[in-house]
Amino acid sequence: MARIDALSPTTRRPLTRLTFAMAKRRFAGKVPEPMLVAARHPQIYRSYLGMEMGLDKASQVDDKLKELAAIKAAAMTGCEFCIDIGSWFGTQHGITEAQLLDLPRYAESPHFDELERLVLDLAVGMTRTPVDVSDALIEQLRVHLTDEQLIELTGSIAVEQYRARFNWALGIGSQEFTEGAVCARPETVPAAATVNGSRVPAPTAP
Repeated sequence: MARIDALSPTTRRPLTRLTFAMAKRRFAGKVPEPMLVAARHPQIYRSYLGMEMGLDKASQVDDKLKELAAIKAAAMTGCEFCIDIGSWFGTQHGITEAQLLDLPRYAESPHFDELERLVLDLAVGMTRTPVDVSDALIEQLRVHLTDEQLIELTGSIAVEQYRARFNWALGIGSQEFTEGAVCARPETVPAAATVNGSRVPAPTAP
């Protein structure tokens, strides 16, 4: 249960009611709990919606890549809500059950291609504290992506950091989007290592 009471889904605020109705259509009849909590603060809620809508409209990077990176970041931060909804949403964009299960060992898994591994490297590096993203990794990504695509991908991972840490701090847990289906697992985060042109090692699953 969240540490702050959520706003009632039957609120009379016009914009909030509209966004709740839109969310129900998109998320299997559910209003995501982070929306219900954030909506208690109208200014923060509008900012949150703007960020999410902008990211949703950005379309230069394959949705599968962005979702894969978001799930990895969520798993590393341990956000139960994000892992749950991300796994559910990710499978709708082509992420396979094998990929969800192999996220902790993506560097060695045969279920990821070169670009997917590099995208996951970026998610790992951005989720570390301190952030650990090398020039070499960015140059490897540039072989596959334009600068605009790199901006979109990096922004997508950064927004996931916001989601995960907001939810984690306020005790927002799983909403059971993946009930009965395969879901990614939380991962432990080892201390950041220096990257010298090689891929960032995958964290060890608990």
